[in-house]
Amino acid sequence: MDFGIVLILLLTACISYLIMIYGKMLQKRGQLPPGPIPLPIVGNLLLVNPNNVARSLMKISKKYGPVFTLYYGSKPHVILCGYQTIKEALINQAEQFGGRGPLPVIHCYTKGNDVACSNGEKWKELRRFTLQAMRNFGVGKRSIEEKIQEEIQFLIQELRKTNQLPFEPTQFICQSISNVISSFLFGSRFDYEDKVLQTLANATNENFKLMSTSWGTLYNVYSEVMDYLPGPHRKILTNHKVLRPIFQDIIQAHQEMLDPNNPRDYIDVFLIKMEKEKNNPASYFLMETLIMTMHNLVYGGTDTVTTTLKYCILILMKYPEIAEKVQEEIDQVIGQDRLPAIEDRKNMPYTDAVIHELQRFTDIAPLSLPRLMMQDTQFQGFTIPKDIPVIPVLTSVHYDPKQYKKPEDFNPGNFLDQNGCLKRNDALMIFSAGKRICPGENLAQMETFLFLITLLQNFTFQPLGSREDIDLTPTESGLLNIPQKYQCCAIPR
Repeated sequence: MDFGIVLILLLTACISYLIMIYGKMLQKRGQLPPGPIPLPIVGNLLLVNPNNVARSLMKISKKYGPVFTLYYGSKPHVILCGYQTIKEALINQAEQFGGRGPLPVIHCYTKGNDVACSNGEKWKELRRFTLQAMRNFGVGKRSIEEKIQEEIQFLIQELRKTNQLPFEPTQFICQSISNVISSFLFGSRFDYEDKVLQTLANATNENFKLMSTSWGTLYNVYSEVMDYLPGPHRKILTNHKVLRPIFQDIIQAHQEMLDPNNPRDYIDVFLIKMEKEKNNPASYFLMETLIMTMHNLVYGGTDTVTTTLKYCILILMKYPEIAEKVQEEIDQVIGQDRLPAIEDRKNMPYTDAVIHELQRFTDIAPLSLPRLMMQDTQFQGFTIPKDIPVIPVLTSVHYDPKQYKKPEDFNPGNFLDQNGCLKRNDALMIFSAGKRICPGENLAQMETFLFLITLLQNFTFQPLGSREDIDLTPTESGLLNIPQKYQCCAIPR
C-alpha cells in the first residue's frame, strides 16, 4: 500500500478519535455546572495562568459564579469560590465532598498507599490512627511544646552565629521545623550538620517549589504525557525517591530495638499495629503504607510551616511598626527571661491578631488539595456527579471582600474588635476544612506561634535595602505560595 495513503488513513483515524473524544466532552459538559467552553486536548488551560492558578480561577468565577466547571485538559473539575460556597461544601456537606481527588505530583510516588491520597476505609483508618498517635505523643500538649521550645533554642543559637551579617533564612528554618516532625516520627532530632536532616529538608523544600511552578501544574494535568518529557518536573519524583532509603534505614533500626510495651514514636506504634494485624489479609497497615505515610508527614510537617515563617519575617520587615508592637507585647507578657509558651497566646491579643492576619495574607496554600465527589450531590442548584474532582479555591476565602475589608491590604485589625480583643473569623481556612482538614493543624499552629514569638523575642529582622523595595508577591503560586528569595540580618535585642 502506498505510504501516502497509509498516512492519510492514520491522520483520518486520529482526527476522528479526537472528534469523538471532544463530542463526549461536550456531552458531559451539559450535565455539569456552567463554565467556559473547553477546547480539544487543552480544555480551558489557556484561561489559567499556571504561575497563579488561584487568581485565574477567581477571575473566571466573576463570569460564571462561585460554582463552575473547568476542564484541565479533557478532565472536568468543579471549582468552588468564596467563603460561603466553600463552607457549604466542605463543612455542611462534608461527606459528599470528602474524597481525595487526583494529585499526580504526590500520587506518582505514593500510589495511594498513604494518608493524603487514599480514599474510603483505608483513608479513614490511617487518618484515625495518625491522629491518635499524635495525641499519644503530645501534639497539643505540654510534652510536644517542650520539644518545640527545645528546638527553637538550637535555631536561636544558629542565628546568633550569623553575627548580624546577611543570611538567607530558608535552610535554618527548614531544618529546625523538620526536626520537630522528626521527633514525632523518629523519636529524636538531628544535628543541623547531619546529612540525613539536610537531605530531608532539601528534598522537601525543592519539591514544594517545583510542585508550585507551572511545571507542577502541567504535570498534574498531563501526567501520562509529562512522564516521558524532559523538564524540571522530572526532579519531583527523584526527590520523592531520595527519602525512601532514609526511611527504610530508620525503620530497620526501630525494628531491631522495638519494645511493644514502650513505643517511642510514630514508627514504633505503626510497627506494633502491623504485627497485630499480620494475619489480616485486608489490613491497611503494611510496610509500604508506613513508608508512604512517613513521606506525607515529613512533607506536610516541614515546608508549609517553613514557608509560613519565611513569609512572616518578610512581611514584618516591610511593616516594622507592626513588628515593634508585637515585640512590645512580648516584653509585657513574657519578658526576656523565660521561653514563650502556648499559654501566653491568650494574653497577647494583638500578637494573636497579627498571626491570624499573617496566615490570611500569605495564603500559603491557595488551593485546597483536590476533593472528590463521593456521591451524586445537589449543590447550589446544580448536580455534581460522583467521582468528579472538586477544587476549593482557598484564596477566594482569605480574600473574600464580603469577609474582609480591603483584603489586598495587610491589616491585623481584621482580627481585632473595637476593644482590642481578638476577633475570630471563620473565613480562615489555611489548613482547608471539613473531614479532609490537615491532620497536623494543631502541631502547625503551635509551631507557628512559638517559633515566631521566640524569634521576635530574641531578634529584630532587618532587610538589606529599603522596606519599600520589599516585594510580597509570591514567586510561584501553585501548591504553595512561595515568597521571594531574600536575605536579612538578625539583630539581637
